[in-house]
Amino acid sequence: MQTINRTQLFRASCLSLLVTSLSFGIRAGILNKLGTDFQLDKTQLGTITATAFWGFPLAVVFGGIIVDIIGMKKLLVVAFCFHLAGILLTIFAQGYWTLFLSTLLIGLANGTVEAACNPLVTALYPESKTTKLNHFHLWFPGGIVIGTLIVLLLNKVGLGWQVQVSLMLIPTFIYGYLFSKLDFPVTERVSSGVSTSGMYKALWNPLFIFMFICMFGTAITELFTGQWIDVLLKNVTDNAILILTLDTGVMVVGRAFAKPVLKIVPPQVLLLISTILAALGIYLLSTVTGPGIYAAAIIFGMGVCYFWPTMLGFVNENLPKTGAIGLNLMGGAGMFAVSLYTIVMGRYYDNIVKAANGDNVTAGPKILQATLIIPLVLIVAFTGLVVYMKTKNKTKPLPQVAV
Repeated sequence: MQTINRTQLFRASCLSLLVTSLSFGIRAGILNKLGTDFQLDKTQLGTITATAFWGFPLAVVFGGIIVDIIGMKKLLVVAFCFHLAGILLTIFAQGYWTLFLSTLLIGLANGTVEAACNPLVTALYPESKTTKLNHFHLWFPGGIVIGTLIVLLLNKVGLGWQVQVSLMLIPTFIYGYLFSKLDFPVTERVSSGVSTSGMYKALWNPLFIFMFICMFGTAITELFTGQWIDVLLKNVTDNAILILTLDTGVMVVGRAFAKPVLKIVPPQVLLLISTILAALGIYLLSTVTGPGIYAAAIIFGMGVCYFWPTMLGFVNENLPKTGAIGLNLMGGAGMFAVSLYTIVMGRYYDNIVKAANGDNVTAGPKILQATLIIPLVLIVAFTGLVVYMKTKNKTKPLPQVAV
C-alpha cells in the first residue's frame, strides 16, 4: 500500500525547481563571460539562451501528454538524467555547439521538472492550488537569487564559471535521491475519473485559449527581461546583475505571502495589478539612471512576482478538466514565446549596436522599451478577464473517486 508523504514530496519538488532556477540565475550571470571566452556575438548568445526556452516547451508539452500514463515519478527520473548531462556538458563546453547542446539538455530537464511537479502540487493540495503553486514557484526566483549571488561571490574570489555551474550538481543529486525513495499519487485528473477525451475537449474552452495566449505575454515580460538584464543594463549600471538579484528577491517574498494576498484579491485581479506594476517597472528600468534604477527593479519584481504560478493556478482552478496537459501547455506556451522573442531581440540588439557604430549604451534601454508594449496589451486583456469573471459562476472542484 502506498504511503503518500505530501510534505516530503513538496520539498523534493521545490528542490528540483531550485536546480531549474539556478540554471537561469547562473547563466544570466555568466552570459557576458561566455560571450568573451568563446568569442560569441549577441545573436549567438541569444540563440544559446533561447535553446533552454524552446527545450523547455518541448519537454513540458510531451511530459504533459505522457505524465498520466507513465506517472510523475518516472518523468522526474528523466528530468534528473537531463539535468546531470546538461550540467556536465556545460562545465566541459568547448564552444558554441557544446553550449548549444548543453543548454538544450538543461531546458529539456527544466521542462520535464515542471511537467511532473505542477500536476503533482495540484494533486497534493487540491484545496489550495494557486497558493501552493505560488509557494512551489517561489523557488524559481529564489534559485535565481542564489545563482546570481554565487556568480558575484565566486567572481570576487576569482573562481571561473565552470566552478559556478558545477555547484548545480549538489541539489541535482539530492532531489534525484529524494524522489527515488518516495511514493507518488496519481494526477488529479486520473483520481477524479475525467476521461482523456474529456481532458482534451476542455482545452478548446475559449477561456483556456485566452489564457494560453496571455501566457505568451506574461512569460516574455518576466523571463526575457530577467534572463537578459545583465546584458541589457551592463552599460547603464555597474551592478546590472544585482538588479536581477533584487527583483527576484522581491518575487521570493511576494510568492511566500501568496496565501494572504489571494484572500484579499482573486487571481484575475491579482494578474491585472501585476501587469500594471510590470509595465511601470520596465518603463522605469529603460529610462531611470543612478540609484533610482533599484527602485525600478523592486517595482518590476512586484509586477512579475505572481505571473507564472497564478496563471497556472487560475487555469487549473477554473478549468480543472484540462488536467496536467492544461498546466503543461500553459508552461510550454510561455517558454516557447520567450525562446522566439529572445532570438529576435538578440538580433535587434546587434543591429542597434551596428547602427550606432559599436556604441551599445542605448541598445539595452531600447530593447526594454520595445518589450514594454507587451504588458501594456496585457493590461487591456486582464481588464476584460476581471469583467468576465464577475459574470461567471464559481467553478466546482473535480469530485474524487477511488482508483
